[in-house]
Amino acid sequence: MKTLWRQTRSFPPAARLLMANQFAINLAFYMLMPYLAAHLAGGLGLAAWAVGLVLGVRNFSQQGMFLIGGTVADRFGYKAPIMAGCLLRTVGFGLLGWVDNLPALIVASAATGFAGALFNPAVRAYLAAEAGERRVDAFATFNVYYQAGMLLGPLVGLALLAADFRLVCTVAAAIFAILTVLQGRVLPARRGETSDSASDKVLAQWRTVAANRPFLLFATAMIGSYVLTFQVYLALPLAATKALGSKGTWATSGLFVVSAAVAVVGQLRLTGWARQRWSPAQALVRGLAAMGLAFLPLALTPPDIPVAVVTALVVAVTLLAAGSAIVYPFEMDTVVTLSGNRLVATHYGLYNTVSGLGITFGNLAIGALWDFAERHDALWLSWWALAATGFACAASVAELARSGRLAAREEERLVPV
Repeated sequence: MKTLWRQTRSFPPAARLLMANQFAINLAFYMLMPYLAAHLAGGLGLAAWAVGLVLGVRNFSQQGMFLIGGTVADRFGYKAPIMAGCLLRTVGFGLLGWVDNLPALIVASAATGFAGALFNPAVRAYLAAEAGERRVDAFATFNVYYQAGMLLGPLVGLALLAADFRLVCTVAAAIFAILTVLQGRVLPARRGETSDSASDKVLAQWRTVAANRPFLLFATAMIGSYVLTFQVYLALPLAATKALGSKGTWATSGLFVVSAAVAVVGQLRLTGWARQRWSPAQALVRGLAAMGLAFLPLALTPPDIPVAVVTALVVAVTLLAAGSAIVYPFEMDTVVTLSGNRLVATHYGLYNTVSGLGITFGNLAIGALWDFAERHDALWLSWWALAATGFACAASVAELARSGRLAAREEERLVPV
């Protein structure tokens, strides 16, 4: 904790506020979201298709709108969309606890999703601007707060849930309301560099980013890493349930705790260790390779021995979290580098949209492969496919680095539109 506190205090006040802000955002979000499906199905009695619709609308309204959020941040400055996103989450979370009809729930879910699309690119662009040359350190510290919110949120939510789901929603909404006021009073206004002088040329902004070939290649190469990270929600819980039956839910909760704890405890150490030994590109490649390696223990473990499966799951989630912790700060820094430090929020917005689409299609593929492998008693196929995904990502990024596409070069800067 002392190391984290010293590291946090070494950044400007605005950066420190953004880190605390992200902790509170994740705390409030994960207080509520893990228990929303159960509330919709059990508390409100919605059909499974309706529950899926509400959750799907939230995901689509966030992942599909990241580019819009980034564009807004580059046009109007970073502070406005951060505040607007928190205010929208206040309304959305409040509604989720107090409405009981499907149309209102869909509106509330869409509001919470679009809120994330508004503030996520703006927060990252603002942090990059405040950190300057210390972007890698800033994003490493930021991720500690991010993961800490994920770790504590479900625990706080579970405690409040003992009273009432509405209390969970009300407290989560209150946190976002406080954040909105705090940012309005304390967070300085900040703007990034744009590629043109006309503030109304949204399509020009998009064409400029779309013309940034090295950035697009990097975003595409990194898709697989997001598919791998998401397996904490998909393949790993499926494996735990298959091995342990009804006890798989408890094992899955434990995996979430292990994943977040590795990031909270190890992020700063892993980042410092990687910086001393590797270049940013090498850190990316080796972190991605570690994420692929995470699935090999499961590929080599007999699925009918519960103790062996649980051990392999713990090893897998630990390696996956450690690899992701190595990758994240260098990944965020590379996005800024490839943007030429212009339209940074729009670049982050498109990057998140690409990764979100990748997660959607990747999970469909993994889910289909899991069903096929389970029918043929060959679950090792799923784990080898995930391992191969990590190695393919590492090889792709290594090739981009070898060809010089990850370096900031004047001739590769954004072409004015």
